[in-house]
Amino acid sequence: MSERIVAHYRVETATDVRRAAEIMAGEQSSGTFVAVPGETAELAERSGARVENIEMLETVAEPSLPGAKHGDGRSWQRANVTVSWPLENTGPSLPNLLATVAGNLFELQQFSGLKLLDFELPPAFFRRYLGPQFGIQGTRELSGVLKGPLIGTIVKPSVGFDPKETAALVKTLVEAEIDFIKDDELQANGQHCPFAERVAAVMAVINDHADRTGKKVMFAFNVTGDLDEMRRHHDLVLSAGGTCIMASLNSVGLIGMIELRRHAQLPIHAHRNGWGYLSRHPQLGWSYIAWQKIWRLAGADHLHVNGLANKFSEPDDSVIASAKECLRPMSLQSPCLVMPVFSSGQTVYQPPETYRRFRSLDLIYAAGGGIMAHPEGPSAGVRGLRESWEATVAGIPLTRYAESHPALGKALEVYRK
Repeated sequence: MSERIVAHYRVETATDVRRAAEIMAGEQSSGTFVAVPGETAELAERSGARVENIEMLETVAEPSLPGAKHGDGRSWQRANVTVSWPLENTGPSLPNLLATVAGNLFELQQFSGLKLLDFELPPAFFRRYLGPQFGIQGTRELSGVLKGPLIGTIVKPSVGFDPKETAALVKTLVEAEIDFIKDDELQANGQHCPFAERVAAVMAVINDHADRTGKKVMFAFNVTGDLDEMRRHHDLVLSAGGTCIMASLNSVGLIGMIELRRHAQLPIHAHRNGWGYLSRHPQLGWSYIAWQKIWRLAGADHLHVNGLANKFSEPDDSVIASAKECLRPMSLQSPCLVMPVFSSGQTVYQPPETYRRFRSLDLIYAAGGGIMAHPEGPSAGVRGLRESWEATVAGIPLTRYAESHPALGKALEVYRK
């Protein structure tokens, strides 16, 4: 199937699974709800989607979602279904791939649940799209953190600071030897904190610190906006000596990300805000395994994965699976690995279990409140978080390490749940 696009789904239906799968394949290729002139057997053979495999799973007594209008209405069958399409239908086009593997099929009446689990692409996609430009290795080189996790934070309050206040906080953080800082996704180019003024103020602090110490902290400036605006803001960051930009994937869209990558000379920190509406229901939407492939091909260098015991709804198993997926090459043609970003309610408590389960130090560990809310200030928050990781990597219990590291000790008291 090297010249076919292959997609794997979890489906739920009240009708015959084979029939429902065939309807899905027809709707997403050469068929429609009735026979039409010109839909010959030869055309269907050449351009139609094929149901490649069906694996029956459990039967349930209630539908996951309303809308199952077919079948006996007394039971709903779940199954894993694999469908394939000829590459010639779409060509190696990510936008048209989305329309094919994740388009109208979500609306078909036959399904009370449908989730895209994974897909495999022909080599032509990897020849056309650039993929990550920096990934893990380039991020480490630019940040100067050649081993261990990058300890990071988010400017908090998320919005409300003006450029001078933002720069003052950044000065505290860089003097505390933090590795990575990012704009909150809500901070863009508003009147209270204009982008150009924020870049100038923040980079003056970062460049001065780099001149004195040799360490240039990576700051991800949020360039999310229209295409021309994103290009201008990227160039502004680059000219100021910055080393990273950030874009909200679900806001800029696939074309925005593809074009930003084609223009960019800096790593792209890809934020996934809005991920919940694609994933929160277990029987609907996307798996992260499938979703991250789209954005890696488009050019993301960093991808958010939430964190363990996070403030959102994602379970820990899902977080770890997502992070591990970032460290797997997508293909021989696209071997660059992206940096997973653990965030969302992270404190000094999560590093031991994160490391035990993830078994890698290739990550950005970004704590907003987990640094800013330290009772002795953000500087102590950075030290406490770094000390938590030091203890974790050394295999020392946090409570014992805290006996000689007061910033960690105080953080353990404050963030205890």
